[in-house]
Amino acid sequence: MKLLKEGMLLYHGSYMVVEMPDLDRCARFKDFGRGFYLTTSLTQARRFARLSLGKAKDRRLIPQTENSAWVSVFHVGDITGLNTFVFQTADKEWLHCIIAHRREAFFNEIRQRMKDYDAIGGKVANDDTNATITNYINGAYGPIGDERADNFCIGLLIPERLKDQFCFKSQSAIECLKYIKNEIVECDV
Repeated sequence: MKLLKEGMLLYHGSYMVVEMPDLDRCARFKDFGRGFYLTTSLTQARRFARLSLGKAKDRRLIPQTENSAWVSVFHVGDITGLNTFVFQTADKEWLHCIIAHRREAFFNEIRQRMKDYDAIGGKVANDDTNATITNYINGAYGPIGDERADNFCIGLLIPERLKDQFCFKSQSAIECLKYIKNEIVECDV
């Protein structure tokens, strides 16, 4: 897993160009909580852009005829002074953090601890992993937080195949991002 560093290029996939991230527009129940999500993988960002386009159409935010999505490219500036945390692998702590942010009924202590960070990085639990995460939450692998259930769920997620993501959670973190350019992503949605 890559650490968050000055000089990195990060990519954000969406149904629209995002030049100025707005934390108030960010969804609450994401992997690391409310924040602006980016990745080092252009391929992953393109994929997110396509998914975002489909979801925006489903919610009637854009016309059904729209077939273009966008990847916005950002340069990471000086992050000195930011309180950052990066999960090095998809392990029990990572899984519990994702569950804590997706469902408020679980792992409150982790969610509280993560509130102190301006930016959090780790593997992405994307739409391909939602069924596995949902089964875990529903107890299909055993009680939530049980070591066997944790290990079984993580094994199904095939963590070595998961891409990275960085969640910029505070305005201070957002201010470290400099918009560079965007790329159009044509879709067959």
